[in-house]
Amino acid sequence: MKRNSRLSLALHTLGHMAREPDRVRTSADIADHAGTNPVVVRRVLGRLRKAGLLAAEKGHAGGWRLARSPQEITLADVYVALEESMVATPGNEAQPDCSVEHALHQKVASVLEDIERSLIEKLSATTIAEVR
Repeated sequence: MKRNSRLSLALHTLGHMAREPDRVRTSADIADHAGTNPVVVRRVLGRLRKAGLLAAEKGHAGGWRLARSPQEITLADVYVALEESMVATPGNEAQPDCSVEHALHQKVASVLEDIERSLIEKLSATTIAEVR
């Protein structure tokens, strides 16, 4: 996994949060620890908030905290929330004129979809609590 990917940042942050699930963390603190910008942190964690994995608290003592217990958050939940794709998927390219190339594209797309489903299934087997 790329060290600077959104998924890496999210999993790293959630792993730390799983150690102290009730602790509120600021974007600045998370960014300092992860070696990135607080804006990047807010963008990534905002997606997790929309998915119901994190809660954001406003105000002087505000920040981010887990919205569910670490035992209820799977790696797949995070992967899906971020709309990540570790498997290269075919884009919206024009359909090839060649029937062999067309058949090849369809077969490869089908295989990649199977791999993506398998990846999500395997990620579902591990919770954030298990990687803290």
